[in-house]
Amino acid sequence: MRSASPFSAGTAPATPAPASPVSAGTATTVEELLSLARAGELGADPAGLRISVAFTTRQAVRHEGRGTGYRNEVLSLRVAEAVGSCAVEPGALPDGAVDDCAGADVARLLGHPMLPVRVATLDAYLMHVFPHTPENGARPVALPAGTSLEKSRVRADAVAGLLTPPPGSTVLVVGVVNSLLEALRSRGLRYVPCDLKGGVTEWGEPIATDALAAAGRCDALLVSGMTLGNGTFEALRKHALRHEKQLVMFAQTGSAVLPRLLGHGVSAVCAEPYPFFWLDGGPGTVHRYRAGCPGGTP
Repeated sequence: MRSASPFSAGTAPATPAPASPVSAGTATTVEELLSLARAGELGADPAGLRISVAFTTRQAVRHEGRGTGYRNEVLSLRVAEAVGSCAVEPGALPDGAVDDCAGADVARLLGHPMLPVRVATLDAYLMHVFPHTPENGARPVALPAGTSLEKSRVRADAVAGLLTPPPGSTVLVVGVVNSLLEALRSRGLRYVPCDLKGGVTEWGEPIATDALAAAGRCDALLVSGMTLGNGTFEALRKHALRHEKQLVMFAQTGSAVLPRLLGHGVSAVCAEPYPFFWLDGGPGTVHRYRAGCPGGTP
């Protein structure tokens, strides 16, 4: 997947908002989730939890039969049995970031000056507190063993199946994934691909670079969780909420974060925690959530 960064990203930590109790770990914004987590109001005391393992995953992809490829880099942090992740621009993460995270307590990293570290920490913490289980609203979708392209297409079908606009509608796709574009076309949906790097899709379609400008002419939004890590998610969430548009998130970054925002601009989430489908050819699982359906059908 390409970078999903259509706006400039800030890295300074925001001042936490006053915490207020929320039901079942839900919140209205990521900053509210961070504030609640730091205050220990979502479950385990973050000061008593430590990051046991911090690592990055770097990959270059060129699926067989595709004419183009892409690169990804992901920061992942482990808390007990849980792993949280946040994608970053390749080469953007300082070499010392992993060392700074390993062994640190979760409370400190939830206030780290780097946004991707805060997001990865929050993701790991929430994965620990609210794992992807039916009791927490998740419904698993099996990814069969196969080639990287085969698994990509199965995942794309699971993601696109969360969209509900009728055929002929236009979907803004933030974070260009060719398999997702194929899945939208197969459902009779038009799309506007958007990515900071611009360029063209596998089929020569121009890629927009300004997500908010493009959102105004789209009926629904399909957005990568990478937007959490570059600071662009909130503007898209507010747009969807303000204009009553469906916002579906496909999330390797923040797979445990985004389900906590269901009903507050986020309509549905296809959550894919580490290890991601592109890491090996064996079977895997993604988890689908819908707003208003805790423990319900996907």
